[in-house]
Amino acid sequence: MAASGEQLELLLPLGILAGALSGLLGIGGGLIFSPLLLSLGLPPADALATSSLAIVPTTLASTYQHWRRGTLPWHLVGWIGGAALICGLLFASLAGLSEGWELLALQCGVYLLLAGIVRPRPQADPAATTPQPAPLGLVGVGSIAGLMGGMLGLGGGLLMVPLQVRLLRLPIHLAIRISSAAVLLSTVGASSVLLPGGRGAPLVALILGSSAAIGSGWTAARVDQVRPQLLARLLRGLAVLLALDAGRRAVQAYLGG
Repeated sequence: MAASGEQLELLLPLGILAGALSGLLGIGGGLIFSPLLLSLGLPPADALATSSLAIVPTTLASTYQHWRRGTLPWHLVGWIGGAALICGLLFASLAGLSEGWELLALQCGVYLLLAGIVRPRPQADPAATTPQPAPLGLVGVGSIAGLMGGMLGLGGGLLMVPLQVRLLRLPIHLAIRISSAAVLLSTVGASSVLLPGGRGAPLVALILGSSAAIGSGWTAARVDQVRPQLLARLLRGLAVLLALDAGRRAVQAYLGG
């Protein structure tokens, strides 16, 4: 797919917006990338591959900001990111076992559940010791994110952040930092599987990912200045909007089928 001038005008600002949300909330940006790419005429498989590739520079920029400040616990990232990648690849085939409207209805339900469980915890004192959740808990959260991402196409970051806060009792700022790096690791692996065979549009992914990296790097550098309550509200609001959209599309698919 060759991007026209009009499409470039759309890709750049929306890429920056997606990146800003990515760096601020610890998500990958695919929640904006995928619908945008589909609206530009890419087939679903190509849109997924292109979105995955665009997420790599997006999350790389935010992860770099956290790394250079020394606030990124890589030993925690490895457990959760590795589990998300493995389970996402293992369960991707489950998407074909249900009707389209059923998957959309499940998406709606999961988003509503996430909106209900997002609760901020106090931001940790920078001088305090980093919380050390058990590897089994990290693997569990990553596995849930990978399962839902592979089966339902949900954004891994949007799942990982609330689950870390709720189940692992991590401060929301730390959960966002871990999620950004975990999404980076899992997306690098997913891209290596999705892109071979000529799928995807690398040029479009480069444009989208480069512009998104600007936004994600900027917000990631400032996320610790944002109150936990505001971050939780933003995550909750995003989940509710996505639930409404998935519910609308589920009803349309059911009636149309």
